[in-house]
Amino acid sequence: MSSRKPFVGLAVAETFSVSGTRLAQIAVPWLVLTTTGSVAWTGIVGFAEMLPYVAAKALGGPVVDRVGAKRVAVTADSCSVPIVALVPVLHWLGWLHLAVLVPIAVLMGLVRGPSDGAKQALVPAVANAAGLPLERVTGISGAIERLGGTVGAAAAGAVVAFVGAPQALLINAFTFAVAATCIGLLVPQSDPSADGRDARSSYLVDLRAGWQFLRGDSVLVGITIMVSLTNLLDQAWSALLLPVWAHDTGRGAGVVGLVLAALSGPSILGSLTAAALGERLPRLPVYLAGFLVVGLPRFALFAFDLPVWVMTVVLTVGGFLSGFCNPVLGAVIFERIPAPLVGRVSALSTSLCWSLIPFGGLLGGVLVSAVGLRAAVLTTGVAYFAVSLMPLWRRSFREFGRQSQHARPVPRVKVSRARRMRRPAPAAPRPAARR
Repeated sequence: MSSRKPFVGLAVAETFSVSGTRLAQIAVPWLVLTTTGSVAWTGIVGFAEMLPYVAAKALGGPVVDRVGAKRVAVTADSCSVPIVALVPVLHWLGWLHLAVLVPIAVLMGLVRGPSDGAKQALVPAVANAAGLPLERVTGISGAIERLGGTVGAAAAGAVVAFVGAPQALLINAFTFAVAATCIGLLVPQSDPSADGRDARSSYLVDLRAGWQFLRGDSVLVGITIMVSLTNLLDQAWSALLLPVWAHDTGRGAGVVGLVLAALSGPSILGSLTAAALGERLPRLPVYLAGFLVVGLPRFALFAFDLPVWVMTVVLTVGGFLSGFCNPVLGAVIFERIPAPLVGRVSALSTSLCWSLIPFGGLLGGVLVSAVGLRAAVLTTGVAYFAVSLMPLWRRSFREFGRQSQHARPVPRVKVSRARRMRRPAPAAPRPAARR
């Protein structure tokens, strides 16, 4: 019998988690930029958080599969509360300096990575419990993510403008507490052995099995390469180019939140549309259109500082079409991963997609310092356009088609004979979720 309670719990947790993350994405760079006046240090602090985030997310996959996604998500979000709250506390005491803020940023990334990976790994089980196709669940999840981003962006700009960046991070700590509570109370703990996972295998064997599956799937490889490059350029824009543009034009932190909200708001409608029409949408054309429209036109807006009404129209159209991308990607990815490897492969894939994000702020800082803000924004936009054309020449993207791709068997990893004799025969993996 299907139940919607786990989906509601995950949905609410994701809403608060994404809102808090968006809040931190504005508050932390603005804190560094306004207190130091250094574009370079702004990029360095962002790098200090994102690099551990990516590493912890990738390496945490076997732990998620072994102990359960729920336990990892609740534990990580609970640890994030005091870590994030430490920033305003130290600010009030007068002890907040870059030498302290950088290690805190590292801790924030180390804890948030496994948390996000665990929440992602909960999606197939929650979809199965709710009796819904993956396109429907990923579409609704995408809408929730965009809604959280919109609320978080608008709140962040207002809070940072009126009370300051350190105080804004208190709200971020609160969102982590709510997320941990929702998952802890509403999402059931899965039994790792029920999916055919071998509890006796070593951590390295588990990690290697996930890596072998990922690199052997050409569709997942193509997705990973393209999304990692666009994420790099998106991070350069949101973490540095956009705040610098707001700072240099004298428009303040509030306009940063409004811009991000203007982009995320229409994407909610796009994600909901994808959820409603997911089983009838042509995946590859929709995916390609979303990246093309949200890419170069968006960057051109800020390179030439166009009128507000032009910005509004372009951001609305781009945001709406971008809302279709994540539901398509989520359905394709989860259809191809066998149940015993969901935590490992999804964490590895996502972390590789995020692997270049730590360098986004650094890239933006280098470009601004070398060629100025306008040329930096244009260069980033042209690069985004070039990457968006990747589905037209890479053959693996043709497998985005409407036919469901069933997850392949778990790859065998060579281990010593003694260890092989101690381990029971692995259970057959379950087929991918039906649409």
